[in-house]
Amino acid sequence: MFEINISDADESQLLEISEELGLALSLEDMKKCKRHFSELDKTPTDVEMETIAQTWSEHCYHRTFKGDTIIDGEKVSLFKDYIKKATDEISPPWCVSVFEDNAGIVEFDENRSIAAKVETHNHPSAIEPFGGAATGIGGVLRDILGVWAYPIANTDVLCFGPPDYEYENLPKGTKHPKYLLRGVTEGISHYGNNMGIPTVNGAICFDEGYVGNIVVYCGSVGTLPTDSYVKDPQPGDVVILAGGKTGKDGIHGVTFASVELTEESEEASRPAVQIANPIEEEKLRRAIMKVREKGLGTAITDLGGGGLSSAIGETAQEAGCGAEIELEKVPQKHSNMSPWEIWISESQERMFLTVREEDLEEVLQIFENEETEATAIGKFTTHDTLKVYYKDNLVADLDLDFLFEPPKVKRNAKWDKPDLEEPEISKPENLEEILINLLSSPNISSKESVVRTYDHEVQGNTVLKPLQGEYGGPNDAAILKPFDDSQKGVVVSSGIKPSYGKIDPYWMAASSIEEAIRNNIAVGGRRISLLDNFTWGNPEKPEELGKLTRACEGCYDFAKAFEAPFISGKDSLYNESPFGSVTPTLLITAVGIIPNVKNAVSMEVKEEGNPIYLVGESMPELGGSEYYKHLGFLGESVPEVETEKSKRKIDSITEAIDNSYVRACHDLSEGGLGVSASEMCFTENLGMKLDLKKVPTPIDRDDFLLFSESNGRFLIEVPNEKKSDFEELMNNCTAAQIGKVTNNNSLSIQGLEGKEIINLPSKKLRKAWKGGLELE
Repeated sequence: MFEINISDADESQLLEISEELGLALSLEDMKKCKRHFSELDKTPTDVEMETIAQTWSEHCYHRTFKGDTIIDGEKVSLFKDYIKKATDEISPPWCVSVFEDNAGIVEFDENRSIAAKVETHNHPSAIEPFGGAATGIGGVLRDILGVWAYPIANTDVLCFGPPDYEYENLPKGTKHPKYLLRGVTEGISHYGNNMGIPTVNGAICFDEGYVGNIVVYCGSVGTLPTDSYVKDPQPGDVVILAGGKTGKDGIHGVTFASVELTEESEEASRPAVQIANPIEEEKLRRAIMKVREKGLGTAITDLGGGGLSSAIGETAQEAGCGAEIELEKVPQKHSNMSPWEIWISESQERMFLTVREEDLEEVLQIFENEETEATAIGKFTTHDTLKVYYKDNLVADLDLDFLFEPPKVKRNAKWDKPDLEEPEISKPENLEEILINLLSSPNISSKESVVRTYDHEVQGNTVLKPLQGEYGGPNDAAILKPFDDSQKGVVVSSGIKPSYGKIDPYWMAASSIEEAIRNNIAVGGRRISLLDNFTWGNPEKPEELGKLTRACEGCYDFAKAFEAPFISGKDSLYNESPFGSVTPTLLITAVGIIPNVKNAVSMEVKEEGNPIYLVGESMPELGGSEYYKHLGFLGESVPEVETEKSKRKIDSITEAIDNSYVRACHDLSEGGLGVSASEMCFTENLGMKLDLKKVPTPIDRDDFLLFSESNGRFLIEVPNEKKSDFEELMNNCTAAQIGKVTNNNSLSIQGLEGKEIINLPSKKLRKAWKGGLELE
């Protein structure tokens, strides 16, 4: 241990101390520390300064979202005035715990609940893709364990630069998108498969804006008896550290995640990337479930960002307690670790529990029986301080009120609509060629080569799988049946529209929310809860913060409109590189329920002669579309969301599914009607004949109508005998029969002028879709 003399330091020296120690604390932060310790007439130790740095980091405290944002002369809090406000105003009765713990918790049935969390692991995965992604999955699984839940499924959404990016254009220290993609997906597969947890949902996006900053979202869903959710530590409770040993890996992980990537990050920040051991976490999982079953724990949380310093400090502060910790009792990988290294290490597969003193021996025996280490390292106390000892030496003594009151961030935001225009595009002569090209494009083409590396059926609960039908077509959502004694299921879907954010982040948020909900509804889900994950550039730049504020406004408006509460979320900011800011990206994850999994609907057509209906209106909205991207344009006509119309469609389609009026349902998203119809055809040995003249639309061009990405649309196969019932049910929505299922294994589309513009065998469509993404 050593002391850090900040009381005599001037401003430049304070910043130098922060930089040399890797604290990532601002001048204002350092000045507050100087005032605090000067008032105490005390010189802070390295352990104390490191504790403050972890706790005050953007990663742990979410200072931008909790701070004051000034935009158009008004002061707002991104979290309180947008994200949390939506949930507060919806006030859904099924929410058990939101924004308060490692994961959001909602009711599943009368006695059981669902826990859900999605994390980001961008910076570590950019440095070491396998380890970064593997520990991302490991961390989010511990978030589920951290609310006493049993993980039943994983989800992952990944964003990379174009797979054909030229190597010579990569700056020093930046890895090629293909290398990153392979490493990340292998890391996710390794961890989930070894723990026996299925990866059932996800997406992969490609964009130039991810070359310097990849985006790795790792999510998990779990279940728990509702009355097992306990978080009530008391003074005298014993602090237990369980799981893997503590090492020098993962040190400064949260401060690393709160700064920009540079050409030197590859070498300088590699120690911040943790090392994954899924077998250790599996043993940890089994032990925690036994502690839960016996009701022996009073609190639990994972050791993620900030390690022991954050886990113990946060739990004690929330409980109104203090804590005394003996660091020498922490099991260590190395014999030469300094106290501060032990304290902030983010070594993986570790959990922190509190138990009553009388239950200590029984709990330790449970962990021993599972062959994973558990050690009592301290106690909770009545005082409001965090005291840390190392071999009887007091190495940290911090007031918890001070520790959890960092200087409030106050920043200016500016939103100016980008100067964009619609491209002038002549009518193409060969729409078949364009459809084939879109199906084989990176963002639309099959991700089966990745999906098949994940075990999506382990545990035997996956009712609706990510790949569907004889030829592995793309399902809209996954359904899990978690309990043998219930036919009720959990529905997991996602929505992500990064290209739309380049035009207007507000409509990106709206479209992402609507798409996540629409995907859930398409398979039979309802009563939907949302998780929000923001990946953004430097919020100290007014234009970046302006985009973020605009997206948060969209989150509030459309979560409120759809009565879908946010239950958890995470922001990853400062995603900057030599290329500049990352493409602003919002992932929305939707968790719904289906009353009976036997009513689940998949996307492939089922029976010759059945009518095909298009529900929803197709508008001239191609800004940010894959069609424009294919032609080298962005555009400005970003798809918008009409909530009242969407809600009517959602309610009617849900009722239609419950009444068995729907044989197949597929949402229209990337690539529009042309791509969605192709996918429904080539997933099975059937075809489809469609007539664009019957599509509800003001569009007067075949190409725009085929590839418009307007929101709120579903392509639905209805049993012949239910046709009139379906039409009567949909009479308050925009819906029209536009074709029928055929048995000729081809997609035939008649254009607006009455001529056949598409006639392609399903085999050719499937070949284009399956052959688009080459990773070798």
